[in-house]
Amino acid sequence: MTSHGVGSSVAEPPPVDPEVTRARPARVALAAAAARVEQNLPPALAHVSADIVSQHLGWLQSIALGDEPPSPDGETGATFVLRRRLLTQLRSRLLDGVAYDTVDPAVLVHALRALERAEAACAPKLDQAFAAELADLGGMDLVVEVAHDMRSPLTSILFLSEILHRDQAARMDPVQKRQIGIIYSAALGLVALTTDMLEMAKAGSSHATRQPVPFSVNEILYALQDLVRPMAEEKGIEFRVSHISSANRIGHPIAISRVLLNLSTNALKFTQSGHVEVSATPIGGTRLEFSVRDTGPGIPPHAMENLYEPFRPQPSRESGYHFSGTGLGLAICRRLVNGMGAELEIETASGWGTRFSFIVDLPAAPSL
Repeated sequence: MTSHGVGSSVAEPPPVDPEVTRARPARVALAAAAARVEQNLPPALAHVSADIVSQHLGWLQSIALGDEPPSPDGETGATFVLRRRLLTQLRSRLLDGVAYDTVDPAVLVHALRALERAEAACAPKLDQAFAAELADLGGMDLVVEVAHDMRSPLTSILFLSEILHRDQAARMDPVQKRQIGIIYSAALGLVALTTDMLEMAKAGSSHATRQPVPFSVNEILYALQDLVRPMAEEKGIEFRVSHISSANRIGHPIAISRVLLNLSTNALKFTQSGHVEVSATPIGGTRLEFSVRDTGPGIPPHAMENLYEPFRPQPSRESGYHFSGTGLGLAICRRLVNGMGAELEIETASGWGTRFSFIVDLPAAPSL
């Protein structure tokens, strides 16, 4: 039997850190919350594969608990958005555990603090923050706001250059006229792009869902001619417009104007010689056929497959023909035409050109 002297003392065990004692239950609580997230994904995450969700949930838990694992994939705006949403779901499922008495409140506090560390660790860097905001649910609002801010100054450039082209043409030499024409064409294209972005954000058919109103078909065609004439003159292409005698109709003039403007600027963009012709033709009863015909190279079969896709990949330069990388214009045209109860048709052939057309019912209106 061992005896201790008078001066001897028994060594006390080191104090237990409460944080350490809660670390294991917190790990278990986080794992349980992650399992509940995987079992009941919210609609905002329904498009993400189960493997990707599991991978990022595991990464977030490891970061929260100090394991510092490598990032599961490239740092993109979508990655930050996914992690942000998963963190929100983890917090919610942890709170569910407390509500159902399956998680001790002290353990919950520890787990929530761990998630705060994870949130700080996976926050986007300054140069990545903008991409993350675009990829999040509010990204469309940001795009719309930017498009609105761009459209006003671009419209000013458009009209000022048109005034210069019209009023100062006699004082300009050919080079100056061409330079003004280039400015006008660029501004017209950018105004159309920002308008297309806003229209796409509103599902592309807002004009056509309004009540029909009286308007003059010929006034639309005259206004179109005034808008695109500088662009045609800059390229040396004849721009023809045919008018009709029974011009007063009831319909959706803004939608028709948007479609004809987009189709005309596209036609001028891809036509290097010859002409572009816009016409409105009565075809019986109250129906009118609008068409835009160019003498460009025509659209090859491989480009027809995704002609109306709003965002399409840029083909290789070897193909010899391509549309703009966004493709918003034709997508908006088809939506607006469909909104008027019509179909956007296309005829095209190599060496002949391209003709877009649509037939709409426009009853006669009293004299305006």
